[in-house]
Amino acid sequence: MIILDNTHASAVTAALEAERRRMGSPAVSMVLTLIIVTDELHQADALAAASQAAREHPMRIIGLILRPGREEAHLDVQIHVGGDDGPGELIACRLHGPLAKHAGSVAIPLLLPDTPVVAWWPGDAPDKPAADPIGKHAQRRITDTNSSSSYVEELGIRLANYEPGDTDLAWTRTTPWRSMLAAALDQPVGRVTRATVYVQPRVPSGLLIAGWLQRRLKVPTEVIHSRGPGITKIVLTTTKGEVILSRPAGRSAQLEMPDAPVSKVVLPRRTLAEQLAEELRRLDPDEIYLQALRGVDRITHQAHSLPAIGIKRSAKKSVSEKVPAKPVAKKAVAKPIAKKTAVKRVAKKAPAATTVQTAAKKKAVKKVAKPSPRLVSVKKAAAPRIAPRRAK
Repeated sequence: MIILDNTHASAVTAALEAERRRMGSPAVSMVLTLIIVTDELHQADALAAASQAAREHPMRIIGLILRPGREEAHLDVQIHVGGDDGPGELIACRLHGPLAKHAGSVAIPLLLPDTPVVAWWPGDAPDKPAADPIGKHAQRRITDTNSSSSYVEELGIRLANYEPGDTDLAWTRTTPWRSMLAAALDQPVGRVTRATVYVQPRVPSGLLIAGWLQRRLKVPTEVIHSRGPGITKIVLTTTKGEVILSRPAGRSAQLEMPDAPVSKVVLPRRTLAEQLAEELRRLDPDEIYLQALRGVDRITHQAHSLPAIGIKRSAKKSVSEKVPAKPVAKKAVAKPIAKKTAVKRVAKKAPAATTVQTAAKKKAVKKVAKPSPRLVSVKKAAAPRIAPRRAK
């Protein structure tokens, strides 16, 4: 192991070449470059899984361990070449301080030339991996929804920002279940009319396989929470009976089919290294994963009661419980208010018009009834000339 403290990318490259010459294998025979963007919490498991996967896929592993803080920006590197860690190269880079925000400037100079690049975020991943400075250089971008606190919301983000090359380890964990169900449906079991997935709460793999069943079979699909571990049972209701694939213990499973005896099948829970190795076998876009995400979106919109299924579902329930009173109040109050205001406006305008008319009439009456000053003076002057008659 080579340790370089407070170093830079060119010194890391020189140390790698020197170590290769020392071991007598200067030729680089790597099939890809795997970049792991993680933190101290997930780095041990991620680097160990990548080292085991390198036995199947010889590669250069660049671990970018982000350690943001107020300390001075510097780079510490540990290098492992061959040996017990696999036939590849492992470069563990710890980015301290402000350097943690510029991980791309550290990883890009260390990429192998003319080899595909795979980026993996074992913990928190960017909302759009394809737009990330690391993801822009990767043909394959691997995330893990299982590490998210709100996996339903996270799956919605993955669907909204999907780009060809995106995938999820939560989707990879469903591969044995999908292959077993596909083999069972090759038998004459009738037409599938309904699908039900029993899964442990807060396990996104159950929702993803339910979305896959919904998109592929075009049938109503339901997710029911169980005690676990993980996915425990999948029931496909057909016109001839039920196809049941159950794994209550998490090791072996049993398959029940109409008009057939119960058979035991091997369905083990795979390790993180095995899941990563499966994703590294193919670097082309995973279109079935995109269909599963669309099926999840349809299921979450159609479902009305999934206990503790996620934030979006609880938010919709709370809104649906509180909102009905408001529209009724708005409809009942808004229209009368509009009428009253209209009546008031008319009432206000009507007196104005009548007052104008009455004022005009009064002026006209005054003009007609008011005598001229000459006539008044004549009448006043002529009045004294008329003397009353005296009585005899």
